[in-house]
Amino acid sequence: WKRPPPPVTMADRRTPVPPPHGMEGYDLGALEQQQQDQLWNFKINSRIANEYYLRDHPEVGWLLSDFLRSVLLKRPEDIREFASEYYTDAKLPEMIQNMRKESLDGMAQN
Repeated sequence: WKRPPPPVTMADRRTPVPPPHGMEGYDLGALEQQQQDQLWNFKINSRIANEYYLRDHPEVGWLLSDFLRSVLLKRPEDIREFASEYYTDAKLPEMIQNMRKESLDGMAQN
């Protein structure tokens, strides 16, 4: 009979990587162990919920992809204004329907 491994704790998850550029260093002692474990579980559960949501709503990916494609093609000077115009365009619902149709057509061909 083999003993199961001990549960993974936040201390086991600490990695000695530097913080992202422009950010302060990590304060690894700011939270107690229980708080760290709760935060870790919250993050995991949030990621799982987000994955389910994105799978159920592929139009989110289509919108982001099309927006980014438009930005890279047009290279607007004022990205905020461009984004505002893109996401308030009266034709956006029609564009989403076309993206959905293209996606379904592509799946039918496979």
